[in-house]
Amino acid sequence: MAYVIGVDCGTSGTKTVLFDEKGTVIASKTIEYPMYQPKNGYAEQDPADWANAMVNTIKAVMAQSGVKKEDVKGIGISGQMHGLVMLDKDNNVLRKSIIWCDQRTEKEVAWMTEKVGTEKLIQITANPALTGWTAAKILWVKNNEPEVYEKVAHILLPKDYLRFVLTHEYATEVSDASGMQLLDVPNRKWSDELLSVFEIDKNWLGKVYESCEVTGKLTKAMADDLGLCEGTIVVGGAGDNAGAAIGTGVCEDGKAFTTIGTSGVVFAHTSNISIDPKGRVHTCCAAVPNSWHVMGVTQGAGLSLKWFRDNFCNAEKETAKYMGVDEYYLMDKQAESVPVGANRLLYLPYLMGERTPHLDPNARGVFFGLSAMHTKKEMLRAVMEGVSYSLRDCVEVFREMNINVSDMMACGGGGSSPLWRSMLADLYNCPVKTASSKEGPALGVALLSMVGAGVYSSVPEACKAVVRTDKVQEPNAATVPKYEKFYQLYRDIYPALKNEFAKLAKL
Repeated sequence: MAYVIGVDCGTSGTKTVLFDEKGTVIASKTIEYPMYQPKNGYAEQDPADWANAMVNTIKAVMAQSGVKKEDVKGIGISGQMHGLVMLDKDNNVLRKSIIWCDQRTEKEVAWMTEKVGTEKLIQITANPALTGWTAAKILWVKNNEPEVYEKVAHILLPKDYLRFVLTHEYATEVSDASGMQLLDVPNRKWSDELLSVFEIDKNWLGKVYESCEVTGKLTKAMADDLGLCEGTIVVGGAGDNAGAAIGTGVCEDGKAFTTIGTSGVVFAHTSNISIDPKGRVHTCCAAVPNSWHVMGVTQGAGLSLKWFRDNFCNAEKETAKYMGVDEYYLMDKQAESVPVGANRLLYLPYLMGERTPHLDPNARGVFFGLSAMHTKKEMLRAVMEGVSYSLRDCVEVFREMNINVSDMMACGGGGSSPLWRSMLADLYNCPVKTASSKEGPALGVALLSMVGAGVYSSVPEACKAVVRTDKVQEPNAATVPKYEKFYQLYRDIYPALKNEFAKLAKL
């Protein structure tokens, strides 16, 4: 039996999972680490924390499993995207990594937009200039920490720093590199034009691979430390969402997934590159060679339900303790007792502004149609429906771009709610499924390493062999048209309030 290791370097911790070639979990270990916020809007992490967590979780799964090191055929790494790791010529980390959720780069983004133009940026990188992405962070260091910038010899993403620790290779792969705003996304290579405008040395950036290609091999010192064989392959791996796509089998046209975590993501695979000229959704290279994915983001998805729970559901929290169940289970049951449309109450989930489709940081949450007859349970149902309408907005943009979304997986905390899955099935008007494995990105990069090791001949073949469907929620023919009426009204509310949101922000 062949075994592979999937490492997922997240924001709260790194999780390492040892799988067999059928995708069965043999052993798993997570180690957490802190995030540093030296100023409001700043977010940083220490790359040494990621490296220590990876090394110790790999050692732990090897020790737990008792699997022979000769049987471990490869390693794949998934990671939080956009983080900036800078090394000097001796490979010392020059400063803490500025990570994905850091918002300090507003001036740099304005400069990039002015210098290159939004249209040109979208044409090359498939996205407008964004504060969270890597290029703006590099420019921030150049503008604010010149003494650090002059020592830079290498620039890596979080997971690619971990690859360097394992293999001593400077490399990246297309899915994660797409989030740097330095990659020519249609042609899957660094953009000489942008590197020239931004005055970033191309030699600082790693070689770009496809996600399932072998990028390096374990060094002897690393192999001895980890209890693995020298020369064990390390493949390209993937950015977190691209890794989750492979882990849920989203690797062919028509396939997509919806994640309801703090934010919500709708992610679709496409073998033809498709770029939204308005920049409402992100287009990136997929972890499948010569394919792309399109991603819409709703900022306040699970966050809306958590906000409602924390402020209005103390009774449910107490009852859940006595019953030994999750409070979200009780909240689901309450919302279930209310009809579609929450007795004519609608909710806009814009607690944190909105990305897809409005790109409006001033947008805010709204209950629309509130009357004296409404109780907490109607508000609860309206929150869940409002998040579902917002996710349908993402799907509508995909449809405008001629991207077929007919096979939908659901994941994340919200994906475990049968009620939420039924709302999505009715609003998308297609079946919504869950995968039997909950390992997402770690399984995805493990599958990529199986392809790199020759266990499977292609990424779709690996997905077909390993990824299994657990539950299937079919759309309900009776409720689909009811939701449609409420969704069309929901779509009219934001345009009517757009100017008022801007006025509110100035008060």
